[in-house]
Amino acid sequence: MDAINKHLRGHLNVVSRVYEEQGEAIRRAADLIIEGLAEGGKLLIMGNGGSAADAQHFAAELVGRFRRHRKALPAIALSTDTSILTSVSNDYGFEKVFQRQIEALAKKGDVVCGISTSGNSPNVLQALETARAQGCPTLSLTGQGGGRIAEITDRGIVVSADEVPFIQETHLIIIHILCGLIEDDLT
Repeated sequence: MDAINKHLRGHLNVVSRVYEEQGEAIRRAADLIIEGLAEGGKLLIMGNGGSAADAQHFAAELVGRFRRHRKALPAIALSTDTSILTSVSNDYGFEKVFQRQIEALAKKGDVVCGISTSGNSPNVLQALETARAQGCPTLSLTGQGGGRIAEITDRGIVVSADEVPFIQETHLIIIHILCGLIEDDLT
């Protein structure tokens, strides 16, 4: 039971810090996405490993449904097309895997979201830099102080934790909050 209680206490501590520190950042992130979607843009989301799963989850909640039936909202997780992922990685290197997709798919007004527990994933960073150069507002969900990614995005939510599992668990809570705010505003 000690390991279970220790994990749950750690999780609650991280979530409590987000509650105390990041409420306004979450609202501002939601507003950025809402504005982009309301003006005809889409949400492009990326991350590696567990953050890739979070990106897919985020897109699924918006394209499908979160709490209620509504019109589908345009969101794409950039970690799902294995042919693109492997061809770009093979031909250009893994650091270009999201950047090439942003170059091809993003248009001015689309919102680009990078998820990185360290805040320093090179492929997410390069894609966000490309998105900014293409006139896309950018958003980040990070941990461990935010890293370079939090420094370059228009809006950022930083989970104050160093433990990857706690960061990932909290990112999912934040994603659900964002989905609720977006759904409430756009339906």
